[in-house]
Amino acid sequence: MTVRLSVSIPEAITITGLSRTSLYVAMRRGELIAKKAGRRTLIEYAALEKFLSSLPQYPTATRLKEASDE
Repeated sequence: MTVRLSVSIPEAITITGLSRTSLYVAMRRGELIAKKAGRRTLIEYAALEKFLSSLPQYPTATRLKEASDE
């Protein structure tokens, strides 16, 4: 069995559910690191996981209430 280390942009879109534009904006900002292999843009799984982990958590009703109490 072969373990893949990276994904292409179309694969990253499918895996994350993010838009192509969102991924390219994150790359431009330096929030998501991508590599070039010829004409292909590749994103390592580790970089994709790190980027997704860095995104803010969705606010729950409890967090919204705590923020309004402050």
